[in-house]
Amino acid sequence: MTIIDDPDSLLHLSSDLSRQSAIGLDTEFMRERTYFARLCLLQLSVGSRCLCVDALAVQDLQSLRSPMADPRITKVLHAARQDLEVLAPATGVLVGLFDTQVAAALIGLPAQVGYADLVHQLLGQTLHKAETRTDWSRRPLTQGQIDYALDDVRHLLPLRERLAQRLQKLERWTWFEEEMAQLNCAGPFVTDPQEAWRRIKGVAALDEARQTLARTLAAWRERRAISADRPRSWILPDPALRDLVLQAPRTIQQLSLIEELPEGIRNNSGQELLALIADLRLPVQLPPLPRRQRREPAENELVRKLAQLTQQTGRELGIAPEILATRRELERLVGGARDGAPLSGWRQNVIGNRLQAL
Repeated sequence: MTIIDDPDSLLHLSSDLSRQSAIGLDTEFMRERTYFARLCLLQLSVGSRCLCVDALAVQDLQSLRSPMADPRITKVLHAARQDLEVLAPATGVLVGLFDTQVAAALIGLPAQVGYADLVHQLLGQTLHKAETRTDWSRRPLTQGQIDYALDDVRHLLPLRERLAQRLQKLERWTWFEEEMAQLNCAGPFVTDPQEAWRRIKGVAALDEARQTLARTLAAWRERRAISADRPRSWILPDPALRDLVLQAPRTIQQLSLIEELPEGIRNNSGQELLALIADLRLPVQLPPLPRRQRREPAENELVRKLAQLTQQTGRELGIAPEILATRRELERLVGGARDGAPLSGWRQNVIGNRLQAL
């Protein structure tokens, strides 16, 4: 059976999965018009078999919760974070993860290597991506769609074996285990409305009044998007939210001057936005907007030297330097931060101590 589309077959599948030591997983979903991703298809490789679960036909995937939560069963995915977000509401949180993209980066392949490229480089197989932009919510599925979907899991288990061997040979298996432990602890995938302001760039540099306004508007948008199950940008686009924070309009006339605010949103939600601002009792005259702070020449020079050291270390190890430390992380170090990825776990000994010494 290639496609499972009824509860009884899904129950049999769950029993079969519970006897496996490793399974390959991938998803096809739609989210262009919704806040929550709509799972359309779940693909699995089980032993030598590949199959699809039609999530729109079965709807309830709760019978898969037990094997998905079993740490003794390795779940092999490529670039897993998005799939985990999509699967969590349907099957519960997955544990016992093996992300082939992360493993590939640690053996020296590009940090964001694609699945097809990885399959070609390590297994010599060529995948055809004709259905990349297909509508996975339409039924019935075509044979081309099914073949494409099955290809996305067909090679996951062989990739895992090949990558695990390379990691062991390079003595980087413990590095990989640390990365997977962090992935297993990724936390909830739905944003807490009270934390939604963190998505807005530059808030920390603003005055206290505007920071308060940013938290309020971002939380309002998040709650509205979750409640309506619509994309955040449909509720309030990022540029409009930022302009509202910077300008803090108090009247409809002032609101109409915000060019980034779509007319439809202004007409439907303008009064509510103004009420949110009024409830905060902000000062009539807000402080001037802060000028962008430029780093001192000495700080720029230090960032450059840290980047050189990171690149040199990457060459020595044969891995992409951004795996060790991103430029943003180097800038935080220069700014005085003493936390973050380069100064924790396996990176501490590989690069972190050298960065701190420099």
